[in-house]
Amino acid sequence: MSEQDTIERTDVPITTEKLETDLRNIGVSAGDTVLVHSSLSALGWVSGGAPAVVDALQSVITENGTLVMPTHTSGHSNPESWQNPPVPENWKDEIRATMTPYRPEITPTRGMGAIPETFRNYPDVVRSRHPHYSFAAWGSDAESAVTDHEYDFGLGEPSPLADVYDRDGTVLLLGAGYDSNTSLHLAEHRGDYEKEIVTDGAPVLEDGDRKWISVEGLDIDDSDFDQVGEAFEKKRPEAITRRQVGNAETVRMSQRELVDFASEWFNRNR
Repeated sequence: MSEQDTIERTDVPITTEKLETDLRNIGVSAGDTVLVHSSLSALGWVSGGAPAVVDALQSVITENGTLVMPTHTSGHSNPESWQNPPVPENWKDEIRATMTPYRPEITPTRGMGAIPETFRNYPDVVRSRHPHYSFAAWGSDAESAVTDHEYDFGLGEPSPLADVYDRDGTVLLLGAGYDSNTSLHLAEHRGDYEKEIVTDGAPVLEDGDRKWISVEGLDIDDSDFDQVGEAFEKKRPEAITRRQVGNAETVRMSQRELVDFASEWFNRNR
């Protein structure tokens, strides 16, 4: 969506103050642990852009809470598996040999949108070490939320997703859909159904030196996430709140109830 399209569908500019009011109205409070998935364009034309959204979230949650966002970097992976787009076969060895290592402080997100990319650069934000599935966090428990992020099964245990679960945190789909809801990947790991394990790789820094590592994980699948979300909202209406934040249809939900429901749903439907 172009900026002109966003302007044309926005009646008045969306301000930080407006976002703060809307976030409180949907139930976000000081001291909460909140995992945010977001779409800047869905919010309407925001005065100040992505920083205004981050400012609003931090203002409402406060330093007594913990704000978490996915900051994934799918490009730091084995080019053998790249499909969107693929690269020529005769490039792949050189890519693996020369790709710069993942560095939490500087490596940009890929395909995550403007809000997480802005958030990862904010003061006092810390980011996990996973070269594919990093998360960034800010607030009272930021360090502990992202510290123990294992390379293998990076959306399972231990990961920031499991940390949010342990803290009984909430998920905020801020103009985003269930297909963006990474907590459902945690439910995949916890579900009891036949799974496939895949091996990928990534360049990382260890003791200051670049090293290519192998990374194991589930062959994750988000093709049924919208179905899971629809079933969850139907069966657990008390676990969700749906409101407008800016111009965006937004859902706030209990992450723990979502993960528990979805793992059972996967058991029955996969």
